[in-house]
Amino acid sequence: MDYDGILFDFDGVLVDSEPLHCECWSEVLAPFGIRLDWPTYRAEFIGETDRMLVDVLCSRHTPPLDPDAVWLQYPRKKVLFAERMSLQPPFAHGIISLLRALSAEYKLAVVTSSGRSEVEPVLVRAGIRELFDAAVFGSDVPRLKPAPDPYLKAVAALGARRPLAVEDSRAGVASARAAGCDVVEVDRPARVVELVMRKLERNSNKTP
Repeated sequence: MDYDGILFDFDGVLVDSEPLHCECWSEVLAPFGIRLDWPTYRAEFIGETDRMLVDVLCSRHTPPLDPDAVWLQYPRKKVLFAERMSLQPPFAHGIISLLRALSAEYKLAVVTSSGRSEVEPVLVRAGIRELFDAAVFGSDVPRLKPAPDPYLKAVAALGARRPLAVEDSRAGVASARAAGCDVVEVDRPARVVELVMRKLERNSNKTP
């Protein structure tokens, strides 16, 4: 049976936004004496929740910091991210064209642990929000990735019987597979078009 729904993660898949997330967190955390660099963020926090990032970094500080106090800066981080994303949303070449082409044949969804206020305006400004038949944001489910909840909700909203998910993080891949999705694993947004089309072509060749 052919795929009947394709579900995309946002950060690191549709947009190359992870470096920007790191930059905003680094700026917000600096007054607390917390240093967050890109290699650390890339190795440990991509695909994890923002609260987990704060908890871990506070526990590593000498002396340990109160994570609840640091977490009060989360709204500021979201504002910084939204402002900088609005200047030039980092969509990889070919992503928007791919989504437009796929929407003619498949039901599409975006499934992200990020907040609606961070993601939806970017999709609207790019003129592609209407291409997604479903969208699941971080506040829409009780448990975030790697729990299956985000993908279960999106698959149900699409009514998909054979969904394909596109993910870049271990947590995202685990979430999608636990929800019964086949998965395309990507290492950066620049390869999404290539890897998704390759997967669809291979699946089409297997379909009787």
